[in-house]
Amino acid sequence: MLLESLNIAVLGSNEFLNEFGKRGTLSDIVLYDRKLKDRIFTFIAPISFPDKIQTLPQVLNMADFVVLNVTQLDKYLAEQIIAINSLGIENGFLLHSYDIDEQRLNQMIKGTIIENFKKIEDLDVLKNELNNLHPNQIEGDFLMPIDHSFDVKGVGTVLLGGIKQGRIKVYDKLKIVPSNKEALIKSIQMHDEPVEESSSPSRVGLAVKGVSPKEIERGDIICSGDTINTANTEVVVTDFSKNKYYKGDITDTQTYLLSVGLQIKPLKILINNSKILLSLEKPIAYSEKQKFLILKPDSKTTRIIAEGSFPKLIP
Repeated sequence: MLLESLNIAVLGSNEFLNEFGKRGTLSDIVLYDRKLKDRIFTFIAPISFPDKIQTLPQVLNMADFVVLNVTQLDKYLAEQIIAINSLGIENGFLLHSYDIDEQRLNQMIKGTIIENFKKIEDLDVLKNELNNLHPNQIEGDFLMPIDHSFDVKGVGTVLLGGIKQGRIKVYDKLKIVPSNKEALIKSIQMHDEPVEESSSPSRVGLAVKGVSPKEIERGDIICSGDTINTANTEVVVTDFSKNKYYKGDITDTQTYLLSVGLQIKPLKILINNSKILLSLEKPIAYSEKQKFLILKPDSKTTRIIAEGSFPKLIP
């Protein structure tokens, strides 16, 4: 029997997570896990945010649901609202501390996707609501962004991530993009238990042969088939818009950060009428119509300065 997996991003205050699960992987992102009968809950929080803007979109791209727990009405809350809205994450819950001005909070989320989030009064209600969630399985070629990789003595290279699409089995031969390295699946674990196969949206650990952790970057995608595109130097996009809250200019002399999936890559942006060219310093992997954000970490106002999506490729 395959276990149900739910991956939930927690933004704002995450102090309650000790009550919701057991702490697992810890880096600039922290994960808490809870197993309930045949269901596994994974709570993901960007602990380096707000110091580091990069982990905010990464955590959102790792999750299928969002909990926004508001304790302050500030520019960092605004960035979280912008990120959720720009990435089009529709399934979520909104709760806030008692001292929050609810009218002002409602003004901040007005016109955004968060207006449709379910408002929760306390953590007990949130627990019940989460228990009633069901994951959305996506069929197709296997696709899993890698969020952590490391070497385990006696096992070899282990890749961690949430399956976004498809199904995986032991001994599958896959590729890792954008490097196009080949990898053989030696074993699969879910919640520290070995399984023979797993499917979306399960979070898994994969022991693989053919690649070392030094060859892996966060955001690399292990996949089958040809649903993922790669670009080494540039991509032309037409769906691109500057964030109205960013008052600076986007210039071709400035280096920005491209956030796509879990990848964070430096780039320059060349704008010529309706033609937008993303000039890349490192290769990226992306799917058709996938949403992306443009980040400027040193911005004094919002650090999310633009958004867009990749074009549909013409064969």
